[in-house]
Amino acid sequence: MTTTPFNPRRRAIVGAAAVAASSPFWFNIARAQTTAPIKIGFPTPLTGAFSAEAQDQSRAAELAIREFNETGGFNGRKAELLIRDDKLNAGEAATRTLELIEKDKVDFVVGSLSAATQLSINAVCRDRKIIFNSISQSDAINEAKDWSLYTFHEALNPHLTAGAVARYAFPKFGKRVVYLTADYAYGHEMVRGFQRAGTPLGVQMLADIRHPIGAADYSAFLPRIQALKPDVLVLCNFGRDLVNSAKQATDFGLKATTKIITPVLLYTSRLAGGAEAFDGILGGTSYYWGMEDTIPAAKVFNDKFRKAYGGAVPSDYGALGYAGVKSVLQAVREAKSTESLKVSIALRQLRYNWYKGDEFYRKCDHQSVQSVVIVESKSKNMKDKYDVFNTLAIEKADEKNLRSCDELGHKIST
Repeated sequence: MTTTPFNPRRRAIVGAAAVAASSPFWFNIARAQTTAPIKIGFPTPLTGAFSAEAQDQSRAAELAIREFNETGGFNGRKAELLIRDDKLNAGEAATRTLELIEKDKVDFVVGSLSAATQLSINAVCRDRKIIFNSISQSDAINEAKDWSLYTFHEALNPHLTAGAVARYAFPKFGKRVVYLTADYAYGHEMVRGFQRAGTPLGVQMLADIRHPIGAADYSAFLPRIQALKPDVLVLCNFGRDLVNSAKQATDFGLKATTKIITPVLLYTSRLAGGAEAFDGILGGTSYYWGMEDTIPAAKVFNDKFRKAYGGAVPSDYGALGYAGVKSVLQAVREAKSTESLKVSIALRQLRYNWYKGDEFYRKCDHQSVQSVVIVESKSKNMKDKYDVFNTLAIEKADEKNLRSCDELGHKIST
């Protein structure tokens, strides 16, 4: 029989460790670790052509953070939003996202306002198995080649948005169509969505005229558009581009013979461009605050926003910032964890109504299935400065209006 030699030094170390582990000092360290904030990175273009929309995204996202914290957080942990300017540049977006993950140690990423930047953000998050919930329109982010278990898309996508507007507008205003298109993924995908929805309706594309993103002068395009004599002109652009092209098309007199529509009729663009420039222009949106008259969740959301921001109402892209963050934080509670895979599983099962009606993420691609609102800008009978649209129709949430899982390259079907 052998015995371990007596080692007073070893016994002292073990004893000291046992005492330390039960001491207030070590308890406080453990407690600090478990109450560390849940960090959400939020890259968005605070500067550049989409800055107005990005500012609204940020305000509404902060509102979602505040609500989460005021309702107890998760196991004593509060949430924190880390906003970064991606400058509407794919490389900058990737750099900022990498810093958020590796330096700031964020748990999740929500954000983006461009089809190009969201793909670069997604690539960084996907490779590091960090959930990214995108709040900007894109068709590509749902395709299998860019997708992962950690990729979610809270925003509408171009196929759904353009399709809804096409199904409403083309039967009413005519089938001879010209597109004025921002020459990047958003514009291209919107045109594709209009064409696919328009073909069964007998729509004829007279031209797809492309312009660079951030263009200030559209005068070279307008005579050509007028000469083609379209029934409908579709402005497939966004933000400041939409404001400038709508103003110049109005000043040129195109509305006298042509109905002007746009896939996404932005609330912020309408405010910036004014009533005259946008009068009669029709488009789609994910949300309009005026829905509060018929949708209780919209009224609740609007009132929270008004209280937080001096009576202002949220924009469409602001609402997406709110929902994108709120969904992730709700999934943390459902999963009882901040581990990305567990939160991803919870997000896939989430059924929610944060502000516009029932929504859920389609399982094969994590696209949010939701309604599309058709609105038209008005210049008369406005109750106040926020009352800028008439709601013409709401296309209900329906997976059949999305591209199929098979087309996107997913083997799993819903």
